[in-house]
Amino acid sequence: MDKSTHVSEAKKQKVKELAEQMKRKSVMVVSVRSVPSAQFQDIKKKLRHKAKIQVAKKSLVDFALEHSGIKELRELEKFVNDNTALLFSDEDAFEISAILTEEKAPSKAKAGQEAPEDLIVPAGLTELAPGPDISALSAVGLQPKVENGKISIMKEKVLCKKGEIITPEKASILAKLNIVPFKIGLEAVAAYMNGKVYSDIKIDKTEAVKELEESFARSLAFAVELNYPANETLDFILGKASLHEKAIASLVSSHSN
Repeated sequence: MDKSTHVSEAKKQKVKELAEQMKRKSVMVVSVRSVPSAQFQDIKKKLRHKAKIQVAKKSLVDFALEHSGIKELRELEKFVNDNTALLFSDEDAFEISAILTEEKAPSKAKAGQEAPEDLIVPAGLTELAPGPDISALSAVGLQPKVENGKISIMKEKVLCKKGEIITPEKASILAKLNIVPFKIGLEAVAAYMNGKVYSDIKIDKTEAVKELEESFARSLAFAVELNYPANETLDFILGKASLHEKAIASLVSSHSN
C-alpha cells in the first residue's frame, strides 16, 4: 500500500472521529504546555468516565471544526495551537474545568517563568548545611546565618514579586528551600456548550468558595443593617432590637430618676 495513501486515510479517520465527538455536550480546548507525558496519561485515566481527551494536529482539528456542522464551534479555531488538545464530555464544561484545576500537580520554578504571586522566603531554620549555599543565599538578597549546624534565614523576604521573571539564581534558591510556586496540569482555554463558546472557563473551587463566603458576609451585614427579614438575618436583627430595647429602657429610666 502506498504510504501517502495510508496517511491520508488515517487523517480522514481522525477527522471523522473528532467530528463525531463534537456532537457531545461540551467541547473544550485545553492547554497541554509543559505537562509531562506521565501526568497527562494519569489525568486522562482519572477523567475516563467523564471526558475523552484527544491530541491532534491543528490542521486536522481546524478541518474537523469546519466540517462539524455546528457554526458556533468554529469559534474555537482561534484557541487551537500545537500546545492544545481537545476534550469532549457530556458533563458541564465548567464542572470539567474545576476538575482539571484540582488535578494540577506542584511544580518547581524554572528560570524564565513569571512569578504567579509574590514568592516569599520565610525567616527561620532551613535544611541546608553550611557551605556554598550561604553565598548563593546572600547573592539573591537573603540574610543567612548558621544555627545548630544548619543555615537559618534571619529575615523574611519577597524573593520575586508577582509578574517578575524568575532568574536562574532565584530558581535555584527556591528549589533548595523547597518552595514550589507553580502547579502543572491541563489548563482549560475555551469551551463550546449549549450553542455558545466560553473563553473564560477557568474554575478554582477553593477560590470560588472563598469569594462566595466573603460576598455572603458582606451581604449579611448589609441585610441586617437594613432589617431585611430572612432565615439568615432574623437572629441578628432580633439581637440588635434587644440591644436597642435595653438602651432605650436605660435612657427612659435615667430620665425618670
